[in-house]
Amino acid sequence: MASSKNLASFVWSIADQLRGVYKPAQYGSVILPLTILRRMDCVLEPVKAGVLAEAAKIANPDQLDFLVRKKFGVNFYNTSIWDFAKLTADPTGLKANLVDYMNHFSANVADIFERYKFENQLATLDEKDRLFLVVQKFAEINLHPSVVSNADMGSLFEELIRKFAEASNETAGEHFTPRDAIHLMVDLLFAPDDGALSVGAAVRSVYDPTAGTGGMLSVAEEHLIGTPDEPGLNPAAKLTLYGQEINDESYAICKSDLVGKGQDARNIQLGDTLRDDKFAGQTFDYCMSNPPYGFDWKAAHPDVTAEARRLGERGRFGHGLPSVGDGQMLFLCHLASKMRPLKDGGGRAGIVLNGSPLFTGRAGSGESEIRRWLLENDLVDAIVGMPTEMFYNTGIATYVWILDNDKPAERLGKVQLIDATGYWTKMRKSLGSKRREMTEPDRAKVVQLYAGYADGEYSRIYPTEFFGYRTITVERPLRLNFAATTARIDGVFEEKAIGKLGTDEQARLRTALESIGSEVHRNRDTFSKLLGKALANNSVPIAPPVRRVVLSALSERDETADVCTDSKGNPEPDTGLRDTENVPMTESIDDYFAREVKPHVPDAWIDHGKTRIGYEIPFTRVFYKYVPPRPIEEIDTDLNKLIGEIIGLLREVEQ
Repeated sequence: MASSKNLASFVWSIADQLRGVYKPAQYGSVILPLTILRRMDCVLEPVKAGVLAEAAKIANPDQLDFLVRKKFGVNFYNTSIWDFAKLTADPTGLKANLVDYMNHFSANVADIFERYKFENQLATLDEKDRLFLVVQKFAEINLHPSVVSNADMGSLFEELIRKFAEASNETAGEHFTPRDAIHLMVDLLFAPDDGALSVGAAVRSVYDPTAGTGGMLSVAEEHLIGTPDEPGLNPAAKLTLYGQEINDESYAICKSDLVGKGQDARNIQLGDTLRDDKFAGQTFDYCMSNPPYGFDWKAAHPDVTAEARRLGERGRFGHGLPSVGDGQMLFLCHLASKMRPLKDGGGRAGIVLNGSPLFTGRAGSGESEIRRWLLENDLVDAIVGMPTEMFYNTGIATYVWILDNDKPAERLGKVQLIDATGYWTKMRKSLGSKRREMTEPDRAKVVQLYAGYADGEYSRIYPTEFFGYRTITVERPLRLNFAATTARIDGVFEEKAIGKLGTDEQARLRTALESIGSEVHRNRDTFSKLLGKALANNSVPIAPPVRRVVLSALSERDETADVCTDSKGNPEPDTGLRDTENVPMTESIDDYFAREVKPHVPDAWIDHGKTRIGYEIPFTRVFYKYVPPRPIEEIDTDLNKLIGEIIGLLREVEQ
């Protein structure tokens, strides 16, 4: 088998023919579709003559499609007389012949080159006399599956995308996920089912709503069925792959790759998964995704919110909506909805997220409500903390969430947290931000922790209620003093409501306030009566809302004042002193309040009407290890040493 890296270097070298005609950032729009075209050309080479013979006899495309699949065992075909050998043998009509070749692919793959707008590139290459040179170079590469495996072909695409993205300063990681991260997710997803999958003609489905170039789907297939070089769990199994991708080029690569593996082209769809689920109503045995981190979902907001209102908890997004600035959790909800129902055998899902879905959002927020729904419905099986510097476009901490709606008995009502941040091997050469990789031994240790299902240094198991809490609102009584001092009276006339009074009315109001005197009163009812009397004596008929503004402007907080009460004699809360406390779900609110609050503020009370339930997953806190500070003597020794060195340097300067 050819090395994907050697192939990528060779294909990349073909881009030298594009210099001057294209900028490096534009090379991908030529090289990637030609790589796909050459791969498809090689796949179809053995059946080319037979397909053309059948096409000459059958005019109906549907009949031809059925016959070709049945007779030749391919999922796509081409009815043009052209292939790369014939194309390079006739340079004069190369552009027209290439267009004819692309236009005669079967309907299920015809849109691949349309998505690349490849005819425009052919026109440019032809005009600049580069077309024959580039096509001739591609004709020299043998990309038949017997030479370049599906796995290596997928790696080739990813390596090319990475190179083109680096050349244009784009984010390569938006298009694909490192294979080692995918392997870990697949290992964890399949781990509980390895026994059942390894025997008989097992039939399973895998779905990725952010398919990219199809890397996750390919690795899942390799894990179960294997490759020509390395058999998987069960080569006799059948794994049907489904995916949706929003990026045109990534979609084209994914579709061509999976069709080349014998998958149904209709199972790979183009579109925004959040706005338009192309597999609505379908569920799957396994679901996987690596959505973009912290992406803005404003464009999908109208559709997502409309669906949430229309379907409620029967739909994908009725459990809660995250902030518009970060849509990761929408894909978490989407995956949960795509797991095969328990009555049909259940399903599992894996998703790579950054740290924010663990804790972002206070109690009652969309993020917290999503976590609440997942945990209270016991859908979260495990969360694995990944090493940093694992991905091409970010060095931040990432986590793999594993969802399961059919947990074994010992895992019911529990969540396993695994700290895999230390299971990595330094790469010999960095790829973008990726400086570390999880080798097979590294991944095996993580899977062993998962399968062992025991509390330990790197594995913690908690009941789902451990992650829940109640946010209680702690109120304290409002205590105010009142006085009609010059400064406070001036403050009254700075209020907007007072400014709306007439000039004469304002003058009479000032006279009334000045008549009260500057004595400080510590009882609101007493002062309110004085204020009412002064207003009446000076004929100031202001409305109750305006009177409340006046009373407020003449007040100041005073811990020694009497408590302000409402019409029923209940103490009024001081909004300025209002506070909240998070009480663990596993603890009584009253016990917590008596222990943590009352000793410090004896006059406080809980407004139970404002209590909210929240959920967060304190992953970092769970695995935090205290590192004691260095002894003071050791620090002093180092400081004295540094001071001595500085003094020595200063003396040298003085000399």
